[in-house]
Amino acid sequence: MRRLRGTTPIPLLVLVIISLLFLAHYFVYVSLVHLLSITALQDRAALGAVLFLLPLGFIASAFLAHWRDGFFPRTLYFLTSLWLGIGLTLLTFLALARIASGAAMVLGLNPHPFRLGLVTLGLTALYSAYGIVNAYHPRIVNIHPQIKGLPSSWRGKKLVHLSDVHLGRILQKGFLSRVVDKVNAQNPAMVLITGDLFDGALGNLEDLAAPLNRLKAPLGIFFVTGNHETYLGVERAYAALRNTPVKILDDDCVVLHGLQLIGISYPRSRHPQNFAERIASVPGFNPGLPSILLYHSPSQIAAAEAAGINLQLSGHVHQGQILPLQFITRLIFGRYYHGLQTLGDYNLYTTSGVGVWGPTMRTGNHPEIVVITL
Repeated sequence: MRRLRGTTPIPLLVLVIISLLFLAHYFVYVSLVHLLSITALQDRAALGAVLFLLPLGFIASAFLAHWRDGFFPRTLYFLTSLWLGIGLTLLTFLALARIASGAAMVLGLNPHPFRLGLVTLGLTALYSAYGIVNAYHPRIVNIHPQIKGLPSSWRGKKLVHLSDVHLGRILQKGFLSRVVDKVNAQNPAMVLITGDLFDGALGNLEDLAAPLNRLKAPLGIFFVTGNHETYLGVERAYAALRNTPVKILDDDCVVLHGLQLIGISYPRSRHPQNFAERIASVPGFNPGLPSILLYHSPSQIAAAEAAGINLQLSGHVHQGQILPLQFITRLIFGRYYHGLQTLGDYNLYTTSGVGVWGPTMRTGNHPEIVVITL
């Protein structure tokens, strides 16, 4: 049984996730039967069959899309993964409906279950539709971090931070092309990409990345890997980017007009090197210079701060992507799960990301293109 040191065995983790998936669908089944007063045996059986097949369909489509590319695998994956987002939204509204129904009964009211069920389904449909539209329309977010010792030539310059585009099965070069247009409209001096540019091992990565050739950033476009590049193969991602103006930072450092840019790759090993040692071992790294660190995950805060980093740019978390997952990501990453956080001379900005993973939905947050004015 494969097991990472100090972690849950992988097959057991997969089993837990699948069990939770089916338990969630069972809760949806029980709640819908109750709220919609479904009494006919054949209707209950039909609903149960649908809610049993939907998670099975997602599992099957995920395997199919991993091994085969084409219209049918992509469409099946899109629909079944989208259901997970809609299903999670339905689960949330059903839980709220149950709480509301219980509170009403405590107050001596007698809510009509069928009407409450219809309202729940209506709200789920509207919020899910909003989430789908929202996922395709990243917003511009402006931040103004303070960097100690910043050379005067950099003051007022704009940098654009992109992360988690997830080009692959669903989001393809048309989506990236629209992102590029929005980035170019900001007239950035530099574009910084903090991983998960790609998603999935199949498809022509060079073709997906082609719109990056239109990016306009006179001081450069820089990239570090995320966890999804390690899944599909880091060398494949690098090969796709070598035909673009993007400069890969693989534990590298670049000094531009007195500002130091450090890129640390996402760990490929199950037992990665100590993060402080990784920064210290970057060729040319100077802790005395003002610095920006590109690292996919909003973690290693203490090590980055101790190394003298002034601004860390990260992604990875998607700000939960779909309500109520924001509460889980906040529990894991604390206040660093999204936004700009400052600790003395150290700043961290965690972006919600440009694209999506899994369901093509975003609820409770927005996809974003981060414009940094120094």
